[in-house]
Amino acid sequence: MTDHPADEPAAPDAAPEPETLAVPLVALRPALEAVLMVADQPLDPVTLATAVGHPVEAVEQALAELAAEYTEQDRGFELRAVAGGWRYYTREEYAFVVEGFVLEGQQARLTQAALETLAVVAYKQPVSRARVSAIRGVNVDGVMRTLLSRGLVEEAGQDESTGAHLYRTTSYFLERIGITSLDDLPELAPYLPDMEDLDDELVERPAAPAAPAATPAEPAAADKPVERPAEPHHSEPHHPSPHSGAGTEPDGGTEVG
Repeated sequence: MTDHPADEPAAPDAAPEPETLAVPLVALRPALEAVLMVADQPLDPVTLATAVGHPVEAVEQALAELAAEYTEQDRGFELRAVAGGWRYYTREEYAFVVEGFVLEGQQARLTQAALETLAVVAYKQPVSRARVSAIRGVNVDGVMRTLLSRGLVEEAGQDESTGAHLYRTTSYFLERIGITSLDDLPELAPYLPDMEDLDDELVERPAAPAAPAATPAEPAAADKPVERPAEPHHSEPHHPSPHSGAGTEPDGGTEVG
């Protein structure tokens, strides 16, 4: 029996195998088209790169090339970058065809009140319901419930001072109006009246007619002098009371004169 030395060096570890992609390497552009075709929301380049097994830089370049190719070929759809990701959309000039097919004559648009409320949230977020109601001058509880159910707004914590729930717009809101961030919202200043126009309007506005002077009303029964019943005739001389006569008022005030 042969003894082996206890301090014999261990065999060197085997060299690590090179890492392989979890997804087989496939043609980039067809793979992107396949994934985007089933996406129900915009997908960012990192997510797409992970799905198709290609570098992010190559994915970003391929997305731009695909978008340009669809536009050049005048396809009925387009690849659009919205809300930080990419997604297929119907081309605008064919939107009425899809609308007629999907809605079948039914209109599912937001009301004017809902659009106004959504605009206030978009420009003032995060904002409470009470603040939106104050700006619009009406109660917005029902409209806010509609916007929440449609996924256009969401809760954004609570106000530290009042504890009221705050609301903000969602990424679906950005997607629906076709912008990538809130910074792309149009500025309100061009749509507001100038101060000079307001001053001119105030100057040109005719003054309200003065209210007619109030005419003295007929005194009520309670304000009329109290007539005392006639006293029986006595032989002794009559001394008029200082609290009787035409100058006496119901409150006991006496006319001096």
